[in-house]
Amino acid sequence: MSTKIETLNPVTTTGEAKDLFNAVEKKLGFIPNLIKVFGNSPATLKSYLSLGELSASGTFSNKFREQLALTIAQANNCDYCLSAHTAIGKLNGLNSDQLTASRKALAEDAKQQAGLIFAKEVTQNRGKVSAVSLQAVKDAGYNDGEILEIVLNVVANTLTNYVNHIAETEIDFPIVKSEELV
Repeated sequence: MSTKIETLNPVTTTGEAKDLFNAVEKKLGFIPNLIKVFGNSPATLKSYLSLGELSASGTFSNKFREQLALTIAQANNCDYCLSAHTAIGKLNGLNSDQLTASRKALAEDAKQQAGLIFAKEVTQNRGKVSAVSLQAVKDAGYNDGEILEIVLNVVANTLTNYVNHIAETEIDFPIVKSEELV
């Protein structure tokens, strides 16, 4: 008996999960292992896909959302998400230095760096940030709506980080390890 969550086979999967797999494959050209894990619960998979669509409809660029994902994945030590978002980050224009810096909550742009630092603090402190931290992100130029968008990105990414930890999802991207950050 396995103690981890099953990675479903899209060929043998049926019902709502199969329909969701087909939609993901149509959009991405393949079905990442994380999606195959989420398929065990179509409600959870739909929530994950909806969170992704909702965060994409916000004010942040794809590039900055990838930087946030890398900061959050590093804070949560999620190798699957570090691997996936490194690959996706490259597709969204992040170079090697920016990918590494994002994992450290660093950015060339001061406002973006403040957002990454805030996302890291939200992640590490489970949402309990100080008034000083909140003021710092506001002073960097984030309005209340953008701060809530950072929290949305933390929530969406933490969901995947935690599922990957529990499921021990096999990494199907070029592997990046959280402990390799120097």
